[in-house]
Amino acid sequence: MAITLTETAAERVRDFLANRGSGVGLRLGVRTSGCSGMAYVLEFADDVEAEDEVFEDKGVKIIVDPKSLIYLDGTELDYGKEGLNEGFKFNNPNVKDECGCGESFTV
Repeated sequence: MAITLTETAAERVRDFLANRGSGVGLRLGVRTSGCSGMAYVLEFADDVEAEDEVFEDKGVKIIVDPKSLIYLDGTELDYGKEGLNEGFKFNNPNVKDECGCGESFTV
């Protein structure tokens, strides 16, 4: 099992954490939401729970709860800009379908 980051995403997370001044890494998860059933949850983590899985890639800790891990295994997190929009992109091999707006997915 693994979660990875592109160099661009890792650099962006390191910058965010440095500007924030605290945090141990990036918490990645899923929640039930949207028209396709699941949505990604991305936030800075100030601590690691005992049951969390912790992956480290390119100097960034990625923290995932066990319930989300089955949906996220193998995911690569990228960061990009398209026109005026910028943000994280999830390259998740488990996704079977996405909604038209790209906010939710199903496995």
